[in-house]
Amino acid sequence: MTGIDWTALKDQALGPFSLAALPANLQLPALPHAVALFIEKSRDDKASLADLASIVETDTGLTVDLLRHVNSAFVGLRQKAKTVSQAIALLGIRQTKLFVIANGTQAAIRARRSRLINQSCFWNSSLQKALFAREVADLLKADADTAFAGALLQDFLLPVLTNDVFDPYMNFVNNRRGYSESICDFEQTSFGWDHALAAGCMAT
Repeated sequence: MTGIDWTALKDQALGPFSLAALPANLQLPALPHAVALFIEKSRDDKASLADLASIVETDTGLTVDLLRHVNSAFVGLRQKAKTVSQAIALLGIRQTKLFVIANGTQAAIRARRSRLINQSCFWNSSLQKALFAREVADLLKADADTAFAGALLQDFLLPVLTNDVFDPYMNFVNNRRGYSESICDFEQTSFGWDHALAAGCMAT
């Protein structure tokens, strides 16, 4: 989509909010270093497959997961990748980046257990939202990669928040019938911010 000032939209959405507004005891999750570096490097049109592969190869788990994904029956490629460079070439940089983002987000989510959230269900829901956002972005001729990543990260902080700020969320769950608002409305009322706003600020 052309003619859209994305920076202005971002600034309007985030407003004056900053991460300093979050509870001091909150331990923010972080994407694995290799994932963040890959995302940044993949934006460089001059980056070679070897450059991108060398980043993935610094993370053993990511390397194994990428090769397993590319060589799976789900992907359905005739050729089998034996190296990370071959895997990226067969999958394509765009699809590799989507996989790396999903893999890194899943790793960050699973690293923090929540007493209120079923991790498997949460991850499946997040991935469904991301896939839906990507399809809508394609239809709108917008940036599908950004839509996918944004949707995947919108609930990114919920496992951490529901664990580190347990009591208010527990109250919301126990008295769910008494609340007519969504969880974001509840957070805005209780904290003055919501988890999606905090995640957007963190992603920025």
